Amino acid sequence: MDAQVRRLRACLVCSAVQTFEQFQEEGCPNCESILALAGNPDRIAECTSNSFSGLLSLMNPDRSWVARWQGLRQRRPGLYAVKCLGRLPEDLAEELAARGVPLQQ
Repeated sequence: MDAQVRRLRACLVCSAVQTFEQFQEEGCPNCESILALAGNPDRIAECTSNSFSGLLSLMNPDRSWVARWQGLRQRRPGLYAVKCLGRLPEDLAEELAARGVPLQQ
């Protein structure tokens, strides 16, 4: 299991956790329309991090008190990092802020 966990990456916008390959094939389940990660390995490297702490599984965001507590109520069901370490490229972070896209802290 340890080797599998090391292959996981977290989206720096929404904290969704997947493997690099999943981001490559499917993009981010929450942010694909704004990040366009699918098929773009450079963008995946910029917008995800393999440095995060804690994992939580979100099954029913509308009914979960954990989703409320973590600010994940508007997210799709899946695996999420409790805290992501890393930064988006400054120009992308500014663009997302200008568009009103909230970033996970």
